[in-house]
Amino acid sequence: MSTPTPSRGLTTETARVLVNGLEVEVAVDQRLVGSTLAPALAEVAARPRAHRRAVVFLVGPPGVGKSTLAAVLAEAGARLRPEPLAVDVVGIDGFHLPHDHLVSHRVTTPEGTIPLSAIKGAPETFDVDGLARHLAASADDDVVWPTYDRRVHDVVPGTTPLRGELVIVEGNWLLLDEPGWRGLSSHAQYVVLLTADPQLLRDRLVERKVRGGLTPAEARDFYERSDRLNVERVMASSDFSKVDLTLVVQADGTIQQGEK
Repeated sequence: MSTPTPSRGLTTETARVLVNGLEVEVAVDQRLVGSTLAPALAEVAARPRAHRRAVVFLVGPPGVGKSTLAAVLAEAGARLRPEPLAVDVVGIDGFHLPHDHLVSHRVTTPEGTIPLSAIKGAPETFDVDGLARHLAASADDDVVWPTYDRRVHDVVPGTTPLRGELVIVEGNWLLLDEPGWRGLSSHAQYVVLLTADPQLLRDRLVERKVRGGLTPAEARDFYERSDRLNVERVMASSDFSKVDLTLVVQADGTIQQGEK
């Protein structure tokens, strides 16, 4: 959510939010948040339900900005009036298989047999059974979610306790229509899809790797070997019939509501 062009007539203000444990400054479209997103969360939380906690999925391809949007939504929930909404944000990255496992186990690809670590981020590198158990328990129990620490490039168990009445779960593969994954959507009462043009995603993902220390050439190579395949797989193999609200990231970073 960056600063929009004036011609769009959007209203923005700068906010500082926690994204993956780091405080970042973002420009938030208050019209979109105030008139669409925050009311949608409040409506989901207010629905009659058999469980203690409501679950919202925020799904989209790599690089689209799911973590930032989830953090913005949590802040918006806290500002709702007359009743603030306590929103927890967790992601599926904490269910990556441990790095040692990824290094020591191999997978066969058209290019040959490679370690799972070479395709880290693909569905095969996740503990989907553990994710399913946490989703099932999150509706009622005092669950503590694991996180993924990008400083050590590994999973840190038991770091994010759920305390709110609504939890946003963000991740690439939550709607994946493949064995082990396709049942996860049954745990969500509302699903938001955040998407963008593939070229914009490519630019963002390459830039992310450069910021992480790769050269531009190395970042482009990683995109072709890994990120591009994940973007294409999310968009081609997800069951988007489950989506309640579609949001589209524009080239200038603003977000517009799209067709369901």
